[in-house]
Amino acid sequence: MTSKASGQVPEDISGLLHALGAGAYTTDEQGVVTALNNRAEKLLGRAAAAVVGQDAHDLLHRSGRGERVPRTRCALRQSARARTTAQGEDEWLERGDGSLLRIFWLVTPWEGGRGASALTVFHPVDPAPLRQGVTAPLSQLERLALLAETTQQLTSTLDVDETLSRLVHLVLPRLADWAVVDLITEHDEVRRAVVAHVEDGAVQVREELQGPMPPVPAESPMPLSRALRGVASSLTGPQAYQGPPDSDVAVEQRRLFDASGMHSAVIVPIHRLREAMGALTLGRSERPDPFTEDDLALLEDIARRTGLALDNARLYQRQRKVAETMQRHLLPQMPRIPGLRMTARYLPAPDASQVGGDWYDAFILSEDATAVAVGDVVGHDLEAAAGMAQMRNMLRAFAWVHPELPSRAVEWLDHACRHIVEVTMATLVLAHVRPAADGSCEVCWTNAGHPPPLLVAADGPARYLTDAHDLLLGVDDRRRRTDAAVVLPPGSTLVLYTDGLIESRGQTLDDGMETLRRHATELARRPLDMFTDQLLARSRPPHNEDDVAVLAVRVAASKN
Repeated sequence: MTSKASGQVPEDISGLLHALGAGAYTTDEQGVVTALNNRAEKLLGRAAAAVVGQDAHDLLHRSGRGERVPRTRCALRQSARARTTAQGEDEWLERGDGSLLRIFWLVTPWEGGRGASALTVFHPVDPAPLRQGVTAPLSQLERLALLAETTQQLTSTLDVDETLSRLVHLVLPRLADWAVVDLITEHDEVRRAVVAHVEDGAVQVREELQGPMPPVPAESPMPLSRALRGVASSLTGPQAYQGPPDSDVAVEQRRLFDASGMHSAVIVPIHRLREAMGALTLGRSERPDPFTEDDLALLEDIARRTGLALDNARLYQRQRKVAETMQRHLLPQMPRIPGLRMTARYLPAPDASQVGGDWYDAFILSEDATAVAVGDVVGHDLEAAAGMAQMRNMLRAFAWVHPELPSRAVEWLDHACRHIVEVTMATLVLAHVRPAADGSCEVCWTNAGHPPPLLVAADGPARYLTDAHDLLLGVDDRRRRTDAAVVLPPGSTLVLYTDGLIESRGQTLDDGMETLRRHATELARRPLDMFTDQLLARSRPPHNEDDVAVLAVRVAASKN
């Protein structure tokens, strides 16, 4: 290793850089390389003399396609200049022969060397070409970086399957060739949730080895059984399961070892507080070196973080399931009306508790009239859902008492919002649909501050019904509301929806409405259920943070 000034690495950093099991280099405040270790020379395929004194960003930092990364968008450069500790993955360095090296990295401020401002530590995402038969043990710094990365990755999702996927990609191929996760379900059954291994540098899932597992024997001394009972971690191998099996779990473990070719494995419990919730198994089949006690301690740390993440994800999913059931019971079934087809959809906010203030309703007013409505109570939580249920039920009552015009029922609801219903802000569209003798229908509606209904003709053109658009509910209960009417020709579709279908941070309301109108035009000839599903899939903004309700009413096509 050399330095720009003297041709030798300064004594105060030589020992540390040389001791690291990963590639490492230091840079000054301008980002110029001041020193690098032997491991970095081998990984980069560059001699120290060709690197020291060069701008690290210009010389090394590349995109995955080999392009120079803009300085303002380079995570490595920005982290070094910010003088804060940061880490990441999926960055690329250019090697001396022009090939690219995909790396995990850690950048931290450096105060120990003359002229050095930051220390960058890195190692390949796929270290297989560099192993030459033996896996280099992780340094202490690399272990700390892995644990920090594990915490960040696993606690940033509340989905069980995503948590397991992230765990597998954290440990493969960095620590092992195989990863297996066995989970204990809420019904105390064991499920082999994940079996994955590294093949040609990529993680492959082996679904044929996944599935239900036998019950865990209470007294079995075998490694997996002990881990699933939360008793102990084990360094083990296929030899542990070669004798007569003491349980069906042991039979499954022998099958796993035979199928995977693992010669060394470590099995650690995954805990939820004091209760076991599964086991993590890592195995080596391609690399010859066995796991050690140091690996066991590291895997126990990773398993503890995994248990915390899985417990949070399971709790969140239980809450979502309960809330989803509640929402289903709050929202009604569509009535069967001769000459009309109706379908409705509700999608919860992606990061909410699965209930919210968006709602739809449809009910028979009389022999010749059907009421349809869509509304939105601000919020997507239990309070909004309670307000939504109050408002929907009261609207039904007022619509029955005042069936002559939609505006009359909404005026009464205005009074209720100010004196009875505990709702801070709400909007809705209420419409009456009446069939005519020629096969068409007349729709009469009033709009209380809600996005306008969309009328889609049978042959495709779609337009918004912008008349009768009045104030939000509860703002001024002294003002009279207006009504508007239009004929729905045979085969046409009326779409009522909430603003989650057209509005998000990433687009204007006008853009969202135009997107919805365009897709509705394109889908006009589809069957109603397919029309509604595709309209949701195509029109809902990708970064939508709100729940969505859609009610589509289609007039039967003419038989002529």
